[in-house]
Amino acid sequence: MTTLTARALLLDMDGTIVNSDAVVERCWRRWAEEHGLDADEAMKIVHGRQGYATMAALLPDRPMELNHEDNRRMLAAETADMDGVVPVPGAPAFMAALASLPHALVTSADGPLSRARMTAAGLPMPAVRITAECVSASKPDPEGFLKGAAELGFAPEECIVFEDSEAGIAAGRAAGMRVVGVGPRAAAHGPDVAVTDLTQVTVEAGEDGGIVLRIATTTAA
Repeated sequence: MTTLTARALLLDMDGTIVNSDAVVERCWRRWAEEHGLDADEAMKIVHGRQGYATMAALLPDRPMELNHEDNRRMLAAETADMDGVVPVPGAPAFMAALASLPHALVTSADGPLSRARMTAAGLPMPAVRITAECVSASKPDPEGFLKGAAELGFAPEECIVFEDSEAGIAAGRAAGMRVVGVGPRAAAHGPDVAVTDLTQVTVEAGEDGGIVLRIATTTAA
């Protein structure tokens, strides 16, 4: 058991509290095949980034305006497809425990997609949310997490990030925050603590108004 304390939590969405892997696989495999790419190789880097950034990594010589056009189409396709979108195990209880505590959603999805997926998963939308429209750079840039901390009124070092992807964990680290890695992708990318899912995390209010996390760890740095 590991105990961590924080003043606020910053939560990624896809792969962290919402399991949307089925949709991501369908949409991105189709896009990769349309562009003559190995879909299995493409799937290794799609998680965590905004779509245009993934496209730029996969097709580095392609004009960025084409990536942004495809990204708009991809967001629309993903927003229309909620088949298989479910909460990560433990997410409903985790979010309920956070209801009165400082927390924010920091996601590479845009507003409509994040609302659709949170609704499909039956999870409450945090009052503070940093979506794709709110930032000028995609994860692994730390901008989103730094904005989330600022909106909540806390310093980066007072926050803990929950993330599942290499890009997201790197963004949390670059923001100067501790990171709890969630799910099968996380442990390999250096989070402070890694868990299989959110059933391993208990959230409590601290006596000083902070947040106490009790974590049945899978791995710890």
